[in-house]
Amino acid sequence: MSLSHTAAEYMLSDALLPDPGGSRAKGLRLELPSDRLLKFVTVGLPLFLVSLAFAREFSAGSQISCFSPSNFTGKQSAYVDTACWDSLIHHGFDAEGHAITKSLWALKVFPYSLLVVAVLMYMPYLLWRYAAAPALHSDLLFIIDELDKSYNRSVRLVQHMRKVQQASAEPERFWEEYERARRERYFEFPLLERYLTCKQHAHSLVFIYILRNLLLLLFLAATCLYLVFLHLNIFFQDEFSCSIKTGLLQAEPHIPSLIPCKLVFFSIFQLISLSIGGVYVLLIPVVAYNALQLCQWDKGLLSVYEMLPAFDLLSRKMLTCPLNDLNIILLFLRANISELTSFGRLNAVNALREATANKQDIDTVVDFMTLLAGLETTKPKHP
Repeated sequence: MSLSHTAAEYMLSDALLPDPGGSRAKGLRLELPSDRLLKFVTVGLPLFLVSLAFAREFSAGSQISCFSPSNFTGKQSAYVDTACWDSLIHHGFDAEGHAITKSLWALKVFPYSLLVVAVLMYMPYLLWRYAAAPALHSDLLFIIDELDKSYNRSVRLVQHMRKVQQASAEPERFWEEYERARRERYFEFPLLERYLTCKQHAHSLVFIYILRNLLLLLFLAATCLYLVFLHLNIFFQDEFSCSIKTGLLQAEPHIPSLIPCKLVFFSIFQLISLSIGGVYVLLIPVVAYNALQLCQWDKGLLSVYEMLPAFDLLSRKMLTCPLNDLNIILLFLRANISELTSFGRLNAVNALREATANKQDIDTVVDFMTLLAGLETTKPKHP
């Protein structure tokens, strides 16, 4: 065997992709980077701020300071603080002098409402995890495995072609058979291509993904409206008049009818609500963009894989409306590009094809491998 033949065999054997050492199932990302960031911010921010609020409450002690009369003892003053904090009802008068009351109870439950907000923001993630992620995981495993195997089949095809061509007494006859096989699509990968085509007619994943983003938009908008309501009705009143003349104290003449009180934690709650509201308003366009990116195809990945023989999902105009499961799968294939070993090889071959003078001689990775294997001297030129 000549040195050139040995070198060609080693070159073709090195072109094969090695079998993955570990299981791909553990390394697959079932969330897009933007969705992961949204989950971290929308869930983590209220939890972080509410922890600060609770820490402030436990460290500072009483959250209210009432100005009791000077003749009250220490225990009586403590009772006034406790009673006013338990009621949180402002007693005032309207423009006509009529007595009115206004409940400030929402301030007491504000930290707990942030916990509810965090739970609501986590619900779209749970929907995706349990309703869509298992099916997406299976699709990604199959498609990634088939794409890598399709690349290896192309290389093995070149290895077989090289052996047949060397054993052939009529090289021109060999290349005629090769061209006829290409025209009749003998080198196609029907299982993979038909599976991807089938995913164009499925809409379960895209429906769940859009529903996830719509729920997230709804919860973001509801939280912002809730914070606006608090600011318009409560968060501009850090002082209120409290009445403790109830029950056994109602007939006591030395107890004033109204006692002025001030909320100690008021500025902290204002800062927390403004922080959450501002961040959530900025996240609304991000969520809308995540949903709108499904309105166009990510054709970069499939265009690279058209270097495989007879894999022409794009050129045969099989990509129709992008609102289907195939587009979702393409987005997640892009996010898991590190698991797709053949993409880097084919991308490099595609770049070399663009830099080659005779581009018409390289249509697929098989053409490129035949040139590298030293068969270019006998290969016929494409018209």
